[in-house]
Amino acid sequence: MSEPADVPRPEPAVEPDTVPAPEARPAPAPEAPAVPAAGAAALAPPDAVRGPRRRGRTAALIGAALVLGLVAGTCTGYLVQADREPTKLPPLSQPVLTQAKGEGPEPLSASQDRRVRTDGDLRKLLLKKPRGAKDAEWLGEAGRWLDLAGLAEYYTYPDEAFGDLLQDEFRRAVETAWEVDNSYTVEIRLAQFRQEDYPAAADASDDAQRWAEAVANKNWEIPGSGNGRAYVMTEPESGPGQVPVYGARAHAWRGDIAVDVWVTGLEPVSRKTIVNLAKRQLEQL
Repeated sequence: MSEPADVPRPEPAVEPDTVPAPEARPAPAPEAPAVPAAGAAALAPPDAVRGPRRRGRTAALIGAALVLGLVAGTCTGYLVQADREPTKLPPLSQPVLTQAKGEGPEPLSASQDRRVRTDGDLRKLLLKKPRGAKDAEWLGEAGRWLDLAGLAEYYTYPDEAFGDLLQDEFRRAVETAWEVDNSYTVEIRLAQFRQEDYPAAADASDDAQRWAEAVANKNWEIPGSGNGRAYVMTEPESGPGQVPVYGARAHAWRGDIAVDVWVTGLEPVSRKTIVNLAKRQLEQL
């Protein structure tokens, strides 16, 4: 009689001694690499058969597309603009503006406009000699004009001074001088420059001040000038066969005019004398 189909059959028992221990089992022999069949390559994934992909190819394609796009856009814009009618420019002549009616403002007087004074007769701006003083004998006339060559003669090296004054756009110069009680002599010089390129009057005054600082013993600011200084030599200057002479000088500038004042005498020149002379001369400008 056969056993029912739903009853599981017991497995045969195995003797413990007949089953080899795990460590006693021999290591399996290495298997040879499987050789794919001829049709296996066609069924393998794409990455399994393709070589390494080149880098930068996509970026190069994008860059080329951008360049082509810019070139195409430029050509298209040029063609569109070429087909258009030129834009008419406004005429150069404009309608005349209506002038304001009524009288214009009165010009400034000489007391209000300094340029009115300095563009006139420069000799009238020289300080007048005080009462009791007399014109210097060597001057010839009070308040005389000085040309370029005449002004250069006052410098140590006239040839170089002539070229420098010409380069500084020298315009004109005047001078005056007087003597007081045969004790001291005053000399004042005004040099005017065109100043189209740079402030030559200020440069001339600065140069004179540097020279004065090298020989003077004392110096002070000229009140109200903002840029002028007065210098006094406490030691006399003398040469062979000459009488010792004391000196003082002042240098300043105002606008396009450089101002130079010298005082020489047999006795030391006081600070008050040189400073007041320079201050009064600047007030004339």
